Amino acid sequence: MISAVYLINLKGEILIYRAYRDDVSRAAADAFRMQVLAAKEFRSPVQIFEKASFFHIRSSNVYLVAATRENVNASMVFQFLFALVGVFKGYFGGTFEEDTVRDNFPLVYELLDEVMDFGYPQSCSVDLLKTFILQEGENIDPSRAFQNAQLAPAQVTGAVSWRREGIKYRKNEVFLDVVEHVNLLMSYNGQVLKSDVAGEVVMKTFLTGMPECKFGLNDKLMMQGEGKKKDSGAISMEDVSFHQCVKLGKFDSDKAVTFIPPDGEFILMKYRVSENINLPFKVSPIVKELGRTRLEVNVKIKAQYSSVTGLNVIVRIPLPPNTAKTTCTTTSGKAKYEPETSELVWRMRKFPGDTEYTLSGEVEMSARIDDNKKSWSRPPISMEYQVPMLAASGLHVRFLKIHEKSNYNTIKWVRYISKNGTYLNRI
Repeated sequence: MISAVYLINLKGEILIYRAYRDDVSRAAADAFRMQVLAAKEFRSPVQIFEKASFFHIRSSNVYLVAATRENVNASMVFQFLFALVGVFKGYFGGTFEEDTVRDNFPLVYELLDEVMDFGYPQSCSVDLLKTFILQEGENIDPSRAFQNAQLAPAQVTGAVSWRREGIKYRKNEVFLDVVEHVNLLMSYNGQVLKSDVAGEVVMKTFLTGMPECKFGLNDKLMMQGEGKKKDSGAISMEDVSFHQCVKLGKFDSDKAVTFIPPDGEFILMKYRVSENINLPFKVSPIVKELGRTRLEVNVKIKAQYSSVTGLNVIVRIPLPPNTAKTTCTTTSGKAKYEPETSELVWRMRKFPGDTEYTLSGEVEMSARIDDNKKSWSRPPISMEYQVPMLAASGLHVRFLKIHEKSNYNTIKWVRYISKNGTYLNRI
């Protein structure tokens, strides 16, 4: 349990002091800010003064400090502090600085009262807090204040705190995006050294009432939970995490993702896949050093997908820092040398499936005066891209069922997109 929360500026001045228990004095906070914040060298984020533990993080020019005398879970305290920063940014238009705190003392105190009760963290959902803490910066809307105040008790004390009752839409729609970031490290001879996909399922809902949704993927565990035989199209997901709306009890028992969705956009789940990755692009680089002052570069890129088109493909080819001149030709797009990063940047707006493009060029380098300097380390080629309607992990949505007591029809939209994570090819 947390005894007090402090907001302190870079000068060590206490901007806000909110005590939830009386076991940590203000003198202990003064000792903390004098010995830790005044020190120039880096200190541990957890310090102990006068038998009290102080946890602190920094956001812009403000330190957020939580103090306690109990043996608390440190991860929980830091998670609360970062969530508190998110709450402040949600109220102050995405910024949280010293001037913002000074201009909104009443609102900051009100938020600190709501996010914690007697040292125990409560809801840090910005959408929920905005239903009954109605100030936005310095603006107050009295008409909206009365309407939202009536809805607050049911939402705060109810089992579904992330969704208020009485939501109505003329057109009920659900947008579901499967967004995957592909990470790759490939050797110069085309051998995959490391590859995985970090994905997330993003939903945007416009649904009336309190609907219950059931969601199914081609995951091995989910398909086995439904009594289906092992399918060659099933994938194995790792490090799966869900939004708080998902009923984890049902998932543990029958491997079904069942939930009452929040209104608007949210991340339903995150996952990682490390087997049988369908790499969108194959890069074949050949870089030859022709003496000390010349370099020959040939890069071939092949799309390993079909029926879809890649967009905004960027290939960054590193060159020696003493590069003086480059001449190159491409079968698609444009290539330009950027001396700030010592890279030859090849840009293509569209990359159709089952196609292959090449870049060939020569690089002239200025002669080195100091021959003892370290030789060029040949950094890897990196890629940026996005490929709509492609799931590199092989994941696909099998079904999305929506049940609501009024039994209305729902329009469902599903979209897949693969993007680059750390996509590297050694040369």
